[in-house]
Amino acid sequence: MKGLRPKTQLKLAVPEQETPVSNFLTASGTFRDGDLLLNQRGLTLITDESVDPRSNSDLVKQEDCNEPEVQFSPEDLETVKVIGKGSSGVVQLVRHKWTKVFFALKGIQMNIQETVRQQIVQELKINQTAQCPHIVVCYHSYYNNGVISLVLEYMDRGSLADVLKQAQTILEPYLAVLCKQVLSGLVYLHRERHVIHRDIKPSNLLVNHKGEVKITDFGVSAALANSMAQRDTFVGTCYYMSPERITSKSYDYKSDIWSLGLVILECAIGRFPYIPSEKDEGWHNFYELLETIVEQPPPSAPTDQFSPEFCSFISSCLKKDPQDRMSSTELLNHPFIRKFEGQDIDLGILLDALDPPVNSPS
Repeated sequence: MKGLRPKTQLKLAVPEQETPVSNFLTASGTFRDGDLLLNQRGLTLITDESVDPRSNSDLVKQEDCNEPEVQFSPEDLETVKVIGKGSSGVVQLVRHKWTKVFFALKGIQMNIQETVRQQIVQELKINQTAQCPHIVVCYHSYYNNGVISLVLEYMDRGSLADVLKQAQTILEPYLAVLCKQVLSGLVYLHRERHVIHRDIKPSNLLVNHKGEVKITDFGVSAALANSMAQRDTFVGTCYYMSPERITSKSYDYKSDIWSLGLVILECAIGRFPYIPSEKDEGWHNFYELLETIVEQPPPSAPTDQFSPEFCSFISSCLKKDPQDRMSSTELLNHPFIRKFEGQDIDLGILLDALDPPVNSPS
């Protein structure tokens, strides 16, 4: 492509392929990693390594922090439709046969690499103990026939990506409400759980009819997307990836802040903030996009279209040097977030004006 530098000048964070491992399965077909066991009955944490995990000893603890009153088993759930497909597997809308409650069932195939397995174990543990209203609830998880299944809270208005397809743009007051919820979720992940999400993007921010915005897929999608077997997904994920991650430099929680800045700016202007050289063609050249993110100045909010507070917020997120970016805690106190506090701004009103998402039960 005209004007494009040789690919060799840009060091990319596309990891080398790993050999899949299978030693995380016990002879009985239970998925095991350290103190975590997962089988058809659910997730178990072993509190004493000397205990046989197949026994019913009191020293084997069943994690049920988020467990609702209803009991789960694969036989109790009936599939309504497939509502999503991605790097981390297939997501189905399911209904509990006896209570008629809807859930999202995410299945993760386990023919994966070692690093991906570690990320999945991390997500399982966080899902089971998460106590944050801005993180999608995982009610139950189980393992069967090579698939880990997560029974998740069903967010009935889909993802932020679904909202943008209809709304095109979102006004500043709604963005402030939305952003405050996402930042609260990131504060929980960063400060309480010491977890970098790694894959903040519109499709991983889910919404419901009450106007609640919740984070999903922390760790698993990014790990799967970064495997050589999932290069197409890696290309899609890198749109929101920070410059330091693209160039294989060390990164921390601030990489999530870069991603959030791009997402919020996209919501405001109605398009992905970076414009390709061939505007009508889109970002079909993977390396050109990465090179643009790394070498060009970061995008900004047009000062003639948006408030000074919003422009400042976006600028605080999209600093090329991660040390110059604000943390999730600092951003919660940013003037843009505080500007609309105390006002009766209901994100649910915006959602009610849109057509129901295609993944609704009807």
